[in-house]
Amino acid sequence: MVWNPQQYLKFSGHRLRPAVDLLMRIPDFPVRSVADLGAGAGNVTKLIKERWPDANVIGVEGSAEMVAAGKKAAPEVEWLHQDLGTWQPPHRYDVVYSNAALHWLPDHARLFPSLMEKVEPGGILAVQMPRNFAAPSHLLIAETALNGPWRSQVEHLVAPPPVGEPGFYHDLLAPLSEQVDIWETEYLQVLEGENPVKEWTKGTWLTRYLDILQGQEKAAFEAAYGERVAKAYPRNSAGQTLFPFRRLFMVVRRKG
Repeated sequence: MVWNPQQYLKFSGHRLRPAVDLLMRIPDFPVRSVADLGAGAGNVTKLIKERWPDANVIGVEGSAEMVAAGKKAAPEVEWLHQDLGTWQPPHRYDVVYSNAALHWLPDHARLFPSLMEKVEPGGILAVQMPRNFAAPSHLLIAETALNGPWRSQVEHLVAPPPVGEPGFYHDLLAPLSEQVDIWETEYLQVLEGENPVKEWTKGTWLTRYLDILQGQEKAAFEAAYGERVAKAYPRNSAGQTLFPFRRLFMVVRRKG
């Protein structure tokens, strides 16, 4: 994927809120090192550094475009341009934090125990992932992909939801942890503008499909999805679009 920081940050307020909610649920304890996995444009990494100004904070990000934006937003942070799936740090961290990134990686049954190994004993793994994949916003991307002349090019992207049930992660992490806090929040996001749910997904999930297509076919796919999703999320009498969005959170302390 080629990430567009400007498109992603169109809804920066809504995207920032769960990141801050996650950050504030991390308990106070002496923190000397933090890894922000999937640090994106750096707006959250900057807040991490502000919370622990004396800690060594590293932002790990697979998109060169996002790393460039992150270095501008948080120049005091060490930035590492690396795919999250191959990240092998030389040492453990007191806090491993990841906001809206790990759902892009496969095999969570292996991934999450592996991440716990990168946390210092007594340290915290803090993760937030979207779990909105059964909502019309995302199902209609798959419907559009499977019902058009582009099907052969994009149908391989249609797959089961990448994020499991809360209990799945509890069962994975409880044997490695002394405390597991997992919860879900559904935010009722009030969006403005023309077809804002399309614009929202264009900053994340829809991007994978648009990156494959070219020219008129790309424009036609976006228009076909846009027509579907506008009907699924009509404007209210005030001209606003209500977009419920579910997210999964976990704050896990590794056994000492």
